[in-house]
Amino acid sequence: MSDDAESDARLADAVAAWLADNWDPELTVDEWWCRVAAAGLTVPHFPIDWGGRGLSRRSQQVVRAAFRQSGALLPPGGLGLLMAAPTILTHGTPEQVARLVAPILRGEVAWCQLFSEPGAGSDLAGLRTRATRDGDRWIISGQKVWSSQAREAEYGMLLARTDFDRPKHAGISWFAFPLDQPGVTIRPLREATGHAIFNEVFFDDAVVDDADLIGGEGNGWRITQTTLLFERTGIGAGGSMAGFPYPGPKGGMLGLRAGAAAAIEAPDSTTKVVALPELIELAQRFHRNDDPVVRQKMAQLATFMRTGEWMAQRARAAGAKAEVAGFANLGKLAQTRIVKLAAEIGMDIAGPAGMLWSPDGAVAGRFAEATIFATASSIYGGTDQIQRNVIGERALGLPREASSDREQPFARTLAN
Repeated sequence: MSDDAESDARLADAVAAWLADNWDPELTVDEWWCRVAAAGLTVPHFPIDWGGRGLSRRSQQVVRAAFRQSGALLPPGGLGLLMAAPTILTHGTPEQVARLVAPILRGEVAWCQLFSEPGAGSDLAGLRTRATRDGDRWIISGQKVWSSQAREAEYGMLLARTDFDRPKHAGISWFAFPLDQPGVTIRPLREATGHAIFNEVFFDDAVVDDADLIGGEGNGWRITQTTLLFERTGIGAGGSMAGFPYPGPKGGMLGLRAGAAAAIEAPDSTTKVVALPELIELAQRFHRNDDPVVRQKMAQLATFMRTGEWMAQRARAAGAKAEVAGFANLGKLAQTRIVKLAAEIGMDIAGPAGMLWSPDGAVAGRFAEATIFATASSIYGGTDQIQRNVIGERALGLPREASSDREQPFARTLAN
């Protein structure tokens, strides 16, 4: 057994023992998640002084697997854990950390990302949303787009321009923005899949306190690189992004009996990679498990997944010593390749039946939907072109493209 496997086994045993002493299905979800957070199990890969246990990023997967095995309600998920909490912990003041991060770890609030705009997608630094100081607060006017889960969130990671006279990468600030207020309109964007994961968000003289300005005025671009690092490592191959159970009052979990909430199944998500065991079961069901082309593609998918995990482990190991240019971008590109190939294999196996998009279809549209949504993986979290530019310029030292996204070096990585 490898050292990693032994470490995972020890952690799984320790978590199982903790659950045997602490899991109580009669608690409310609120009470249970407070108990989980106090034990450092919501984010075990965070340093101890960040509310975690100082373990590897893989530990989050091990912990959640142990929770599932025991039948206990999982720790909360969400973009707050993935991006907002580590960004605020890296750049926020002690007061901001205490006020904003603790509720995330306890699952009390949900967050979304308010970065992209209609005219500022890959060229994020070209954003035009304005923040104007008004005493001890800021007045926000503008528009964001492609904001995942904005309707379910209480807070947004908002990038706004606080100084239009400075170069475009300067004069940007990062705010912890409360969404539930007058002047904020959220409009869902219906996708080809029929779902509306993404949203437009409009700001008409909305307000955010100066106390919620993270990292100081004009430092938003540097702080954004931290947010993007955690986003790309989280959704990239070998990452540990956890979306379910949903945090916050709009997620519908808080206030429920924890035992009842534990019985709620995670809804199908087109953003989730189709699992290899699911494809193997599908191949057996359609009598394609001996098809050499299907088997070859599955082997390729398994290879992509495994090398993605190894790459993530290398990034964590190097991250303790120095900034690691390109690793997060490689992981994001690898995940795009995995998402697309997994959907392709599913459609190859199901054949024409895979296109029947209805509950009574052979696979209920599972792979038709995944195939359509998989194209989005080349865009969300930074386009494939941006990822390749960053890898080429920062990791390989190639000449900078005139039109490339001029992101600054990442501010900080997790130690593990």
